[in-house]
Amino acid sequence: MALVGKILEKIGFCKNSGRATPRHPHVLKSIIGLFTQGRTRFEEMDMVRNDSFFKESLDLMYVPAKETTRLYLEHMIPEQAVIDAEIETSTIGLLKSARLTPIDIDGRPYIPVDIDTSPLDNSKSHKEGVSRTYKEFDGYHPIFAYIGQEGYMLNTELRAGKQHCQKGTPEFLEHILTLLAQLDITKPIIFRFDGGNDSKDILKVLEASGHFYIVKRNLRKEHVEYWHDVAQAEGEITYQDETKTVYTGIHTGKKPAGDTSLPDIDIIFQVTETRITKEGTPLLFPELDIETFWTNLYESPETVLRLYREHGTSEQFHSELKSDMNVERLPSGKFVVNAILLQLAMLSFNILRFIGQTSLAFPDALPYKTDSKRKRLRKVIDDLIRVAVKIVTHARRTCIRLWENDPWLACFQQVYSVCCNL
Repeated sequence: MALVGKILEKIGFCKNSGRATPRHPHVLKSIIGLFTQGRTRFEEMDMVRNDSFFKESLDLMYVPAKETTRLYLEHMIPEQAVIDAEIETSTIGLLKSARLTPIDIDGRPYIPVDIDTSPLDNSKSHKEGVSRTYKEFDGYHPIFAYIGQEGYMLNTELRAGKQHCQKGTPEFLEHILTLLAQLDITKPIIFRFDGGNDSKDILKVLEASGHFYIVKRNLRKEHVEYWHDVAQAEGEITYQDETKTVYTGIHTGKKPAGDTSLPDIDIIFQVTETRITKEGTPLLFPELDIETFWTNLYESPETVLRLYREHGTSEQFHSELKSDMNVERLPSGKFVVNAILLQLAMLSFNILRFIGQTSLAFPDALPYKTDSKRKRLRKVIDDLIRVAVKIVTHARRTCIRLWENDPWLACFQQVYSVCCNL
């Protein structure tokens, strides 16, 4: 909690700095304190209610009871915009201090921004906004945006379970662009979207932004035989054996949905022609697997395909939020309260990510050798948040005493020093 409290202090969360600040900031800070421990239920507030160090670390006037937490959050529903703005400002402040690792392609760096939805399972509940998701369970269907190879969360938005992934996404993307402008990133940015967001509205925003992008296409009513003919005429054979042939290439001169307001956009394609099944059965007619992507990158088709497949890493980020931090079954019955809690979870996610990535920056202080580029949030919680310490209060000062043989002592000291100098 000392690390979390110091980061909140340095990024100015809920500090009166001339802008509107939320009422009951101690409730919001207390929730962040719980989230960074992997605890999400209101009832778990009782575990820290009488913890003086929790209160002092987060600079709280009081630690609210579980009933008070629920009640005050409901009272803050009219302040949702103020709370979102406060969290957004703090998130931008933290990301400015974080290292965002680009993807390097032969010396050409790209900062990835991955935008995707991921359902939250809230089955057997009657919470507002819970409905059937495409995963065939009842829950919410929020959208997330991650930046950098580390996977910092740039923004999120809670949505009803039945809401289609494309609804509201162009507006979400436009807001992402305003956040990126505040980060003053000098390297090229590349956006990556799944096929559910193959829409001319998304492509219009991306084209106007001037950033690079890869959007997986939805074939809809296009005939696979057409792409088979294109592959044989324009593609190159990148793999071939007795069972299958893989064609890869670029197809030009296409406009999304025939929209004349958009320029021609390149399509990267990969067509796999399978002649013999995995079981060894020859096919009378070959099976065709088609993958196509809108892109404005100047890279080779193979590079574009690899960049898109690395977009799948964002599924690990979803897992860290839902499994490592236990943010899946949101605790309130009111949709707006759960939307506020998801925003607080985003800030908590980024704080834990910052602590984990900072620890990896001091390999000599780690108790083990590792080549890992990203530390999972569960390991951050176990190694650097839930640390056994003794709290000593003397001469109106509070000190943290760690066991001198604690394997994480040196790393904790280095991370704390960085947090103090944000």
